[in-house]
Amino acid sequence: MTWLRDVLDDVADTAPPVDLTERTIGIRKRRRLRTTSITAAAAVIAIALGVTAAARLQPAQPRPAIAPRTVNDLPARGVKPLSHAFMTYCRPEHGEASAGCVHGWQVVTRSGTTYRVAQALSDFTPGLRPSPLAISRDGRKIAYYDTKAGTFAVRDLASGKVLTAPTKVPMGWLGRIVHLLLSDDGRFLAFTSAARLKNSAMLFDLHKRISRPLPNGWNPIGLSPDGDTITLAEYSPKTRLQTITRLWQTSPAGNTTTVDVAGNTTVGALGPDGHSIVALEFVKVGSAGCMRMGADLMHLDRKAGKVLRRVPVRDLSMTANVVLLRGWTGPHEIMALAKPFVCRDRDNTPASSLDPPDVPFTAYAVNVETGRARKLTTFTAQDSLNLVLPGFPGNP
Repeated sequence: MTWLRDVLDDVADTAPPVDLTERTIGIRKRRRLRTTSITAAAAVIAIALGVTAAARLQPAQPRPAIAPRTVNDLPARGVKPLSHAFMTYCRPEHGEASAGCVHGWQVVTRSGTTYRVAQALSDFTPGLRPSPLAISRDGRKIAYYDTKAGTFAVRDLASGKVLTAPTKVPMGWLGRIVHLLLSDDGRFLAFTSAARLKNSAMLFDLHKRISRPLPNGWNPIGLSPDGDTITLAEYSPKTRLQTITRLWQTSPAGNTTTVDVAGNTTVGALGPDGHSIVALEFVKVGSAGCMRMGADLMHLDRKAGKVLRRVPVRDLSMTANVVLLRGWTGPHEIMALAKPFVCRDRDNTPASSLDPPDVPFTAYAVNVETGRARKLTTFTAQDSLNLVLPGFPGNP
């Protein structure tokens, strides 16, 4: 093997020169040391080169399969506050779901631990529509439709205590899109849906075990701490705001105020002060008639529906993204979810998938006074309805 001999010659050349005048005993000792060193070096090099040659000659081995992601069910107690929740269907239009796909709602703690909420209704059939789920503003409680109880339930994640609504809610009442609003203390839960059924929407007091009807088809966006005043928004056929006061004292007929909002707008959650409402205006783009939001954050008069002032949004592209308003992150900041804006010609729009791929939703905290946005984090979900964040809900 010429290549090995050449390597050994190079190693031998690096050995120190031999002094022939040295005494015989010294020569023998050094020769033994050199012989040992050269032999050891040759062995190391031969092994290394042999391994390299073997690696080159052996056929490439396939990478070991990655084990499917394991998601445990929500523990009975001791769960830390949540960051968000998301829904997955695992029902692709073609083929089989990916290995490890978890069907239903999953909640994620602030530290990143994910759990499956096995008790929660997963979706509706036919078709795929996410069932309702809400997270309290502090991330310590969740509300969902409990399939065994046949109604809604509120669960304290730390203690494991579960309170169910005092009234049964048939699944037929849920309709296509369901809205839930959970109070900060978990006592009150508002439920509305797109189902046009009389008296199917309700507000529950889980402590006193009582309920009262709400107007259906509206989206609850705010509730006073005592549960006595609720604010709702409606988007079809036009944007309207409705405020109902003295919820537990009188009939709804005499304490309801409804106002029209100018323009085609979508609103965020009611502010922490109990009266601030900000909105975004829809703008039609391109010949395909795609809709995105305008560049300004609009402050609305909750009692009159008028635009009080406009604040340009900064550090968040309103032209490159579809922006959705959610709950407030502080007294002057509201959360905005941004996903890339894609406008396809209607004639070339591909058929919708039953189980679409995840898309990124980047969360920003937008200062409602200055319009400056600061990036918080990025989530992935199949749709905005499949992603739930803590706090009062905003627009769909």
